[in-house]
Amino acid sequence: SMMLPKTFLGSTSMVVNYKGVDSVTGLPLPAQMMPGYIATQIDIIKSKSVALRVVDDLKLAASPAVQEQFQAATGGEGTVRDWLADLLLLKVDVVPARESSVLSITFKGSDPQFVAAIANGFANAYLQLSVQLKTEPAQLASGFITTQIKLLREQYELAQSRLSKYQKENNIYSADNRVDVETGRLNDLSSQLVQVQGLAMEATSRQRQAQSNPDASPDVQNNGLIQGLKSSLALAEGKLADMSTRLAPNHPQYISAKSEVDKLRASLSEQVSLATNGVASNARVFQQREADLHAALAAQKAKVQALNGARDEFSVLTNEMENARKAYETAAQRFNQTSLEGQSKQADIAILAAATAPLHPSGPRLMLNVALAVVVGMMLGMGAALVLELLDPRVRSAAQLSEAFGLPVLGVIEKSKLASRKSVRALPRPGNGAVRAA
Repeated sequence: SMMLPKTFLGSTSMVVNYKGVDSVTGLPLPAQMMPGYIATQIDIIKSKSVALRVVDDLKLAASPAVQEQFQAATGGEGTVRDWLADLLLLKVDVVPARESSVLSITFKGSDPQFVAAIANGFANAYLQLSVQLKTEPAQLASGFITTQIKLLREQYELAQSRLSKYQKENNIYSADNRVDVETGRLNDLSSQLVQVQGLAMEATSRQRQAQSNPDASPDVQNNGLIQGLKSSLALAEGKLADMSTRLAPNHPQYISAKSEVDKLRASLSEQVSLATNGVASNARVFQQREADLHAALAAQKAKVQALNGARDEFSVLTNEMENARKAYETAAQRFNQTSLEGQSKQADIAILAAATAPLHPSGPRLMLNVALAVVVGMMLGMGAALVLELLDPRVRSAAQLSEAFGLPVLGVIEKSKLASRKSVRALPRPGNGAVRAA
């Protein structure tokens, strides 16, 4: 650890503002996509596109020393930019904060100024790429929406012209009001027809009665002139009957009375005929009125039906025009929003803390390495001792001897002090034939 070169760690903190809005449709995305969004941002930071931007922004490929190193390392294969980008990606790391949208971009190296510059370079390149990834889809969507707006406007103008043409041809500007007026007229005609039908039936009945039995007809009986003639006729007939008893038929007074009776009878018959004809004329008037109302009602029904059909067609054309207008206005509104997003240079990411040149190295960590070396050495020593013990073939106990040869132990000879001073020869493993049972 003492001999290892010192390494420095540059760190830049960034906060990701996740809005969750689709750049094309403008609809909010579900909140469950937040973890995937953070992982995507990490992949973008560690992408080669960002690394190439860092190389270009810091002009690393323009250094003669770097070009010499590139020639020595690759022999001139590939480009300096790609070689540098790959080297930077090997040492850069992105660590997300737990339960937050803060990302830490770290870079390790031997130069504190260089690692800070690289960490900040990755942060700035990531900001630039984020703006590009945000504006390019918006610009593409803006171009697509522009084409759609033209089509939607043509459809809107066509629907509007069809509606205007239909209104002029059919003289309809408020179909519902006109239909209501004509329907009211139809109802009035229906009411009038019902009334006239009742009057016509009554007039026909009175006509029949007047023609079949005029004396029993109410129209004849209630006629004042006929009633007066009947009274005069009754008086004249009574006077004539009185004279017939006193005077001869050739008497001038009798002839005069008889002539007056005949005249009154003729007048009565004439008035009865006139009254009967009046009843018949009244019945014919009601019948003609009924026929006229039937014709007017049929014509009004046809007119209302035609208006209903015209209203339905008018409603269809109106709905088509309204739908086309709404689609055009929605597309225009979305175009304005997308155009603003395409022109915006503001990213949803901000640098929370820029990297500064570290004052102390991050490695090697001497105390940590020593502690790890002690722990690892102890584990390796214990493991080696265990392996050597397992590989040692010597017999150290009576139980081990009995287990090795499969024979019972009859006795054990204890070592004397004199024998313990001499070298003890190890017993061979079974199968050598050098040991026999006692």
